Amino acid sequence: MVIGVTETLATHPLTDTHRETIEAAKTALAQRSYYSRYPESPSPRVYGETAPQDGEMAFEALQNHEFTALSDQPSTGRSVGSEVSPYGPQLGVRYPKLDLDAGMAAALAAMPAWRDAGAETRAAVCVEIIEQVNRRSHEMAHAVMHTSGQPFVMSFQAGGPHAQDRALEAVVAALVEQERVPAGVLWEKPGRKAPIRMQKDYRIVPRGVALVIGCNTFPTWNSYPGLFASLATGNPVVVKPHPKAVLPLALTVAIARDVLESAGFDRALAQLAAEDDGTGLAKTLALRPEVAIIDYTGGPGFGRWLETEAVAAGKLVYTEKAGLNSIVVDSTDDLKGMLGNLAFSFSLYSGQMCTAPQNVYVPSDGIRTDEGDLTFEEVGERIAGAISRFTGDDAKAVEILGATVNDDVRDRATDVPALAQRLGGEVLLDSRGVVHPSYPDAVVRTPALVAVDAGNEPAYTQECFGPVAFVIRTGSTDESLDLFRRTVREFGGMTAAVYSTDDTVLEQTREAAADAGVALSENLTGQVFVNQTAAFSDYHGTGANPAANAAYTDAAFVASRFRVVTSRRHV
Repeated sequence: MVIGVTETLATHPLTDTHRETIEAAKTALAQRSYYSRYPESPSPRVYGETAPQDGEMAFEALQNHEFTALSDQPSTGRSVGSEVSPYGPQLGVRYPKLDLDAGMAAALAAMPAWRDAGAETRAAVCVEIIEQVNRRSHEMAHAVMHTSGQPFVMSFQAGGPHAQDRALEAVVAALVEQERVPAGVLWEKPGRKAPIRMQKDYRIVPRGVALVIGCNTFPTWNSYPGLFASLATGNPVVVKPHPKAVLPLALTVAIARDVLESAGFDRALAQLAAEDDGTGLAKTLALRPEVAIIDYTGGPGFGRWLETEAVAAGKLVYTEKAGLNSIVVDSTDDLKGMLGNLAFSFSLYSGQMCTAPQNVYVPSDGIRTDEGDLTFEEVGERIAGAISRFTGDDAKAVEILGATVNDDVRDRATDVPALAQRLGGEVLLDSRGVVHPSYPDAVVRTPALVAVDAGNEPAYTQECFGPVAFVIRTGSTDESLDLFRRTVREFGGMTAAVYSTDDTVLEQTREAAADAGVALSENLTGQVFVNQTAAFSDYHGTGANPAANAAYTDAAFVASRFRVVTSRRHV
């Protein structure tokens, strides 16, 4: 029987500063309701009249210089950096190369004081870091744009406020899980003569150094959940950015170090491990004995290596890789809305999102719509026409498409007929090159569609990252659902969608999605798209299929990042 709880630690000043924010975020997390702490509009009316100009000037001042904000990290004395903007210019930013031995030693030395500060203090300090990052959202937007190739508004939103909301979600989720553990109890067990009484104290302890391995396409959005979940649970964090997208995470780490020091903690709790392209630093770091936690976003090859070799070495590994995001089209009562929604989903960032749709299953005998029945061929033509219209104005299209991020994407998109021939498909819509009015060196491509038969599984059961999608001819909606279920279970998927006016089909699709372990969107025809998720409400990934072994942000994502050590004694 519990008859008392020990007192909590002394309150850090930042806990009062951010108490209201943390409580509001806790409520949203518990209710899965709409909540956004950080405004997604880059308007000067929101962030200040001079914020856009100040952010752009700050970004420009970083180019072709040493990144001195991290000059106090343990360094080998060398600098690294090979970032080239997908829009053309070389950034020329050089970063100090981390001395791994000294950096790890400093991280471990910084951990006890951070551990002993308590969960509430850690959460408040983390929120202060996020607040400081938010104030530099325009600078961050340019950094994200010129490393990932995202268009500017998307770079601002996804790389800034949306990433910051996900960071806050991770901090609060971690705090909630830690608060489930009382600091201590007076435990009493009834006895024949007298009760047995013990004082039991519960101490939350971190696992060790956490490694965050960033990706090229979403350097902040995909890195922040793991970074802040680990930091909030007491673990020092080493961030290893993708060599082509260092700057957004370098800015983040520099801000974190300044806030940590101002709050009375060691700057070594956050470190950046930048590298030149092709160095292979991630594997070296992953096997360091000090590293206990690894968060990874990227290609499935290295993700599988982490899930086997790093796990076998005793690491706690969270991965988000890739998969076959699928759409089952059965029928619709809003053809115009469906086509517009699909056109946007295929076009956004040229399909270079882990959540972008790839496989569209359509019955061979066509579908029913509010504009009459359409054959399979007509469905493909209508989707292709919607994409063409949506991306028809080059000046507007580039603000949705962004720039292609690597040679693999460009090679696929620039020769779709050859790709279709190799895969045994038919080109329904070829990808078109778009000249960017401000960045003529950017490679901008519109989406392509390739029709294939359901029996040609090798064509569509491989991820085709970028602006190429498949319209798959099936024998029926039942076969579409079977293929959807089986391919996602085998190859993974981050998102799925269905269009149907039949309640039975919708229920069957929900069951298929549950079997496959993938999030499902139904009949999206408005301003919500399959490749977007909302912090505090939508889980990003499920951990239930091969595309990812974790979800942003559920209890499993945060709870294993700390352990509980008990001390007990007779009273």
